[in-house]
Amino acid sequence: MAITTLSSRQFNQDASRAKKAAQDGPVFITDRGRPAHVLLTIEEYRRLSGEPLSLARALAQPSDFDFDPPRLETGSIRPADLD
Repeated sequence: MAITTLSSRQFNQDASRAKKAAQDGPVFITDRGRPAHVLLTIEEYRRLSGEPLSLARALAQPSDFDFDPPRLETGSIRPADLD
């Protein structure tokens, strides 16, 4: 994972460069030489924030993913009532 650091001025002048760099890792944006912001891809943000992965979002992802649905309890399955 590559870490990129850009000044606020560099970020403002070339936001597309920052977005491309975020594909490889976090982009630190500095104000007066101090880290002030971090740019991440939405996938990385969701992974870090622990947001649960819905099936629809998982299927929309371009890469492989881990999907481990919870097991149903055997007593919770009932036959369908078709009357």
